[in-house]
Amino acid sequence: MRFPGWRALLAPERIPSLAVLLGGVLLHSMNVLLVATVLPSIVAEVGGASLMSWPTTAYLASSIVAAACTSLLTIAVGPGRAFAVGALVFCSGTLLCAFAPAMGQVIAGRFVQGAGGGLLSAVAYVVVRSTFPEPLWPRVFALLAGVWSISVLVGPLVGGVFATYSSWRGAFFAVAALAGLLAVVALRALPAARAARRGARPRAPVGRVGLISFAIAAMSLAAIADAPVGKAGLIAGAVAALAVMLRLDRVAATPVMPGDAFSLRSATGVGLWIALLLSIAFVPLQIFVPVFLQRLHGFDPLAAGYTVAAASMAWTLAAIAVAGLTDRWPDRMVVAGPLTMGMGLFGIALAMPTGPVAAIVSTIVLVGGGIGACWAFTAQRIMTSARRGEEDIAASSVATVQQAGFALGAAVAGLVANTAGFSLGGDPTGTVLAAFWVPASFVSAAAVAAIMGLRLGVLYQRGT
Repeated sequence: MRFPGWRALLAPERIPSLAVLLGGVLLHSMNVLLVATVLPSIVAEVGGASLMSWPTTAYLASSIVAAACTSLLTIAVGPGRAFAVGALVFCSGTLLCAFAPAMGQVIAGRFVQGAGGGLLSAVAYVVVRSTFPEPLWPRVFALLAGVWSISVLVGPLVGGVFATYSSWRGAFFAVAALAGLLAVVALRALPAARAARRGARPRAPVGRVGLISFAIAAMSLAAIADAPVGKAGLIAGAVAALAVMLRLDRVAATPVMPGDAFSLRSATGVGLWIALLLSIAFVPLQIFVPVFLQRLHGFDPLAAGYTVAAASMAWTLAAIAVAGLTDRWPDRMVVAGPLTMGMGLFGIALAMPTGPVAAIVSTIVLVGGGIGACWAFTAQRIMTSARRGEEDIAASSVATVQQAGFALGAAVAGLVANTAGFSLGGDPTGTVLAAFWVPASFVSAAAVAAIMGLRLGVLYQRGT
């Protein structure tokens, strides 16, 4: 059987939808790094140095909540309009930041921005499912991964240009203009049809969203808590809140997650476990590796950032390389990818404390290549195996679980680092211990993901 290749994906009739999707992901991903670059300039003008972490926390918190509610919005208005709504909300939040006279308004703008960004990232999965034939999904996801890699390189550069030669407000105005344009184009390029559903209008899942918000708040506090016992308690509270939310969601009339989410008896449930574990395992690269490179190997911030960006580039290259695999190869990649991540994390743990730098870079590439080799196939199986009537819910849940995994992984990484002594100022002994234990602690997440990959292959072949 011959499967469609890149030429089929880049057919003229598919270019508009593909361009909108790539633009939305670029807007969301580039903005994260752009804001990190201009944040010192914001603080210099409007103050609020003690609140520097809040704009990022507000953005991530609202993006997770928005992603969790995406399926209800797509049911109500259709994926095209939902994507446009996300772009408009993002534009509104960006303008709030651009006109902000104080840090409080910047934080509020970032909260609104995050809601728009969460919608864009989650609706993108729904649009892929409803717009492109299934054999092309891995290729679409490979291009979306490529956009993330580009943003890692371009985001800090654009932010630096505005901060140096113009004004940080100009960066927000430019992003707002792009978001507004994206909303207009999305209404014309993306499908507008609503999901077929009769009956009363879906009710807002206030209680479940409240539990998600509590979990996010607990994980955010855990990331900054000093005492390991307090940090562990907050993480446990977050996990408990998410577990209760899932239990309530399974009997709700308007679920925000698939009915078999995290079930070990269905391909969709196991696939979501893999997505969660992969996201958790990827976190140490983003948070602690740049700091370890600076403290232990003398890297400056820019060099450390671009060294870690090698993982994003490897993710993209691996995703493109395997996108055309068929037969049993995708099932093999869902196992081989997590195993490669585990080897990379263990390699980082061994090489980071003393070097050599070449070994550190190569193991960073292994982690990125591992997740790139399996992420698209995992998402494909989550969406393909969804229960009848839950296709859009399953698609949007991929982004929700990914963001939740990043937040949970960040909290756990902070707990491990603090326990190893990393929080004790610049103590080199604590830094060396943390440089080993932080990546080493996440090898288990990758290993469990590989075991889950074996289970997913069996269930997917059975069609369950």
